[in-house]
Amino acid sequence: MSEQTKTTERERERTDDIRYVANPNGPTLGYSASSGVNILEADGLKFKDLNKDGALQPYEDWRLSADERAKDLASRMSVEQIAGLMLYSRHQSIPASSRGWFASTYGGKPYEESGAKPWELTDEQREFLAKDHLRHVLVTSVESPEVAARWNNLVQAYAESTGLGIPANNSSDPRHGSDSSSEFNAGSGGRISMWPETLGLAATFDPEITRKFGEIASKEYRALGLATALSPQIDIATDPRWFRFNGTFGEDSRLATDLARAYVDGFQTSEGEAEIRGGWGYDSVNAMVKHWPGGGSGEGGRDAHFGCGKYAVYPGGNFEEHLKPFTEGAFRLEGRTGEASAVMPYYTISVGQDPANGENVGNSYSAYLIGDLLREKYGYDGVVCTDWLITADETASKDTFLSGKCWGVEGLTVAERHYKALLAGVDQFGGNNEIEPVLEAYRMGVAEHGEEAMRARFERSAVRLLRNMFRLGLFENPYLDPEKSASVVGKPEFMREGYEAQLKSIVLLKNKNAVLPIRGRKTVYVPKRFTPAGKDWFGNPTPEKLEVPVNLDVVRKYFNVTDNPEEADFGLVFADSPKSGWGYSQEDADNGGNGYVPISLQYRPYTAEFARETSLAGDPRETDVLNRSYKGKTVATHNESDLDAVLETRRRMAGKPVVVSLLLSNPAVVAEFEAEADAIVANFGVQDQAILEVLTGAVEPSGLLPMQMPADMRTVEEQLEDVAHDMRCHVDEEGHVYDFGYGLNWSGVIEDERTRRYGKRR
Repeated sequence: MSEQTKTTERERERTDDIRYVANPNGPTLGYSASSGVNILEADGLKFKDLNKDGALQPYEDWRLSADERAKDLASRMSVEQIAGLMLYSRHQSIPASSRGWFASTYGGKPYEESGAKPWELTDEQREFLAKDHLRHVLVTSVESPEVAARWNNLVQAYAESTGLGIPANNSSDPRHGSDSSSEFNAGSGGRISMWPETLGLAATFDPEITRKFGEIASKEYRALGLATALSPQIDIATDPRWFRFNGTFGEDSRLATDLARAYVDGFQTSEGEAEIRGGWGYDSVNAMVKHWPGGGSGEGGRDAHFGCGKYAVYPGGNFEEHLKPFTEGAFRLEGRTGEASAVMPYYTISVGQDPANGENVGNSYSAYLIGDLLREKYGYDGVVCTDWLITADETASKDTFLSGKCWGVEGLTVAERHYKALLAGVDQFGGNNEIEPVLEAYRMGVAEHGEEAMRARFERSAVRLLRNMFRLGLFENPYLDPEKSASVVGKPEFMREGYEAQLKSIVLLKNKNAVLPIRGRKTVYVPKRFTPAGKDWFGNPTPEKLEVPVNLDVVRKYFNVTDNPEEADFGLVFADSPKSGWGYSQEDADNGGNGYVPISLQYRPYTAEFARETSLAGDPRETDVLNRSYKGKTVATHNESDLDAVLETRRRMAGKPVVVSLLLSNPAVVAEFEAEADAIVANFGVQDQAILEVLTGAVEPSGLLPMQMPADMRTVEEQLEDVAHDMRCHVDEEGHVYDFGYGLNWSGVIEDERTRRYGKRR
């Protein structure tokens, strides 16, 4: 029998060898019978002998505080074990993909050829768990809750069997977005509860809805074996062109602050029997808020995932406001957990924001932004984890996501980058599976500061990282019951709460002559949507498509459907906000330009007549571009055909009503079509059914715009990247201003407690 076959057989055994031991008035202990862990007894209570030495050590004693246990365990760990704890894995799908960026193998073979079960460990996972001592794993897609639970149990059994028995802290990016085409059934569950995107939560203007989301999502996360959420994204999106706009709570710092606080409270707080101590417990999920000190002010709206967008600028001198969702929200909770347990700095170089050292380096490398500001001024002692791949080398292309993002420290070696980030105050390295650069950084520190000082520096990070595991009870029982996981994730009441939030996030922008609601069994014409060939943000090519943009089976439950506009009572056009790329063109660079082009929020081709002559930031290296201005250049929008669909439907409907359902991931210049639409209903990622319930009057719209909708691209160019609420807003043909906090219900413009509380500051 090959070694690979033996390993696989052991993994299969571990899915069924979990044992449980109850403590009266204490935690139930879960352990793997094959891990070598035994149960100790002391004072009539039971404890796990995680280091297998036959004695009860302080870190094994669940009666002690998380801090006491973390400090004891950190003192026992080797430098290699601490270095492994500082790693945060690259993206892991369960089962692993056979191709692409997230590909991995099973016994050297792709999943489909390996004969492996979907929950078995990949070759990559075995290597980083064993060789690199890694204990923080980022999970992407999972086949099902049962598979996720079984995979978790294998990971935990393996981790428990080695060294000091430190469990894995599995995590996830946000995973509760809506499948638009699926139908909501109040009596049935789903794969996971579906909610509006973060910007949609903001559109409710209701912190209680966001808190409820956190409470439900945390239970589903724990049922999937996930103990850390790489969320919420609490940057204030002060530049409307930023492609991560829809992952934020919008542009207003007061709204974002309240929603950040509610989100983290919901995720981190356990109550009743689930609580262990201080609000933490078995329903808690660590919230890693991002991105310190705010990533929403990239010059020209460009994003720092790409080399073209590495600079955040502050032409309005508004740096301090970007801190508020952190310092007044996530770090000042109403619940007993006190503050978010982890923070992720963004990739960006926050230009001119280091008065102490004058450094313009990526935020994770900044001794001022991390050490002086976050750690010292604001007293933050939670985990600081870098964004993914900041220590890897950059590629030549400035418009690829698949690149290292070592902005500002490109001239350093990989190990030197780790060392610089450690000295700045970082605890953990996102997207790094390999231990050696961390160990080399340690050796650099020993050479400069001595063994004692560097060991103490490593232990400080270890305590922070371990504390987040102890507080959640992972050392006592990290195991899951697959059947119970399946019953929790997507349970009917969770699905219902998510659907109600979707309904409350929809914003009615226009309702000329009260065309909505459309009651009775009317006939609707829905034009197909054309999407030209292009590429996704990983750079993979996407094919040309002509498709129906909505689930017609859902539509038919509300209306008759026809392909002939002459037979229809009204037209219903589905459109997305304009998409014009990342602000960089390799073709322009190849033709002698600087490569930089506009990012447009209008559908028709846009020429940047009012852009800056000289950019506020640039790279002085000979291999890069100092002046990143794109003034006078033209960019086309990838989905210009959405505008054509509205205009053509207006023509073909010959005076009958036209309704536009607008999916917003960014603010949009709606002036190009607004006058041709009788009604405009905006959403931020919801099920088709939710939109139809608003159209038919089953639900009255109540959402409000969490951002401004610009009058034109000139105001977009002239606004300041770091300042909110500084654009001229679109005014529609009925005189309504599409400003922050605007929305209609059946009675007209909404004015209520929410608009009074969060009304735009003049």
